[in-house]
Amino acid sequence: MLQHDVTEFIKKEVLSRFIRYTQIATTSDPTATSKPSSARQHELLGLLATELGELGLENVEHSPHGFVYATLRGMEEFIPFGLMAHVDTSPDQLGEGVRPLLRERYDGGVLTFPDDPSLILSTNDCPQLADFIGDTIVTASGATLLGADDKAGVAEIMTALAVFTRFPQLVHGRIEICFTSDEEVGRGVDGIDTSRLPAHLYTMDGGYPGELETECFDAIGVTIEFHGSGVHPGYAFGKMINAILAASSFVQALPPNERPETTSNRDGFFHVSEISGSNERATVRLLIRDFVHARNLERLQKVREITLQLERQSPGLRIEVSHVHQYENMKAVLERYPEVVARAKHAIEDSGIRVHLKAIRGGTDGSRLCAMGYPTPNIFAGGMLFHSRKEWIALSALTKAVEVIVHLARRHSIEN
Repeated sequence: MLQHDVTEFIKKEVLSRFIRYTQIATTSDPTATSKPSSARQHELLGLLATELGELGLENVEHSPHGFVYATLRGMEEFIPFGLMAHVDTSPDQLGEGVRPLLRERYDGGVLTFPDDPSLILSTNDCPQLADFIGDTIVTASGATLLGADDKAGVAEIMTALAVFTRFPQLVHGRIEICFTSDEEVGRGVDGIDTSRLPAHLYTMDGGYPGELETECFDAIGVTIEFHGSGVHPGYAFGKMINAILAASSFVQALPPNERPETTSNRDGFFHVSEISGSNERATVRLLIRDFVHARNLERLQKVREITLQLERQSPGLRIEVSHVHQYENMKAVLERYPEVVARAKHAIEDSGIRVHLKAIRGGTDGSRLCAMGYPTPNIFAGGMLFHSRKEWIALSALTKAVEVIVHLARRHSIEN
């Protein structure tokens, strides 16, 4: 366990940084082709680069491709490792104008939101709230998400670096830092400079305290373009082919028992993330997820079968299907590097909490890094109900995540 003065410093520092970072809008844009996909991600990346320099880190680089790299020097006899978090937030909810609220001494009751009186947060929404009675709960004001995914991870890494600067008696080796952009749209490591990465990495991007994620979804993103034929609706008999109706028919043909809201645990799904267009042309964006790639390929084939059937039913309708393999399950890679996972487990235990090994029903930058040969398990960052206006995080969770990083650095000594 860490000394009292260290933990008190962590508590104040991590909350201050987290609140500051959440107020910079960094929503990623799935339709953009630039990297990063939204300019304001550079605003937070630039701030982090400045703060890293102020903390005394070396080789600080703010890349135009949406990365910040830095090096914390340390004891040469320790095994180097890397820490990563992403600065962007999900496009699923508004990320502009975030107003963080501190709910001190949470009493276990229902939390309301000033910007949307109809919105409430209770243990019915998230039973884990009951584990934090008496704690400080941080939410947004009801109009936006909070941004704990993954500004909690960013704040925790930055706070750990501040701890090492403030308390030089805490031993560590060389630690490489990398903050990424566009993780939420599956492009977090596009263009990453692998020469800046050590052999072993950890993302701080998980949920409940104690969670250590060593497996994730295999992910395919699908775009379906429906090309119809528009004509004045008063004279459309036998002529109009409505692309919007075709897109709607496609969505209705997807298996109802394979949706996010009807699946859990190790079940995969089809998720309709966007539908837009006109009667001439409509677009459906689809996320296909499963822990096994072969089952995702079966779902992709199901998509093609549905579109072919729709084309046969509506002569003249043309449908184009394109897809991209966004990331793959990191389990197979991490099984080859048990020492990386073991150090993370020990660091979590050193912080005084129980380890929960978990499979992510989603992905992280580590998912793709594993595929690139860099074993990268995912350590909890503490946030809950990500991608929603009910997103929240407890101050103790932020604090414990920083403690884990401090213990992780010690666990990378040769002796450990």
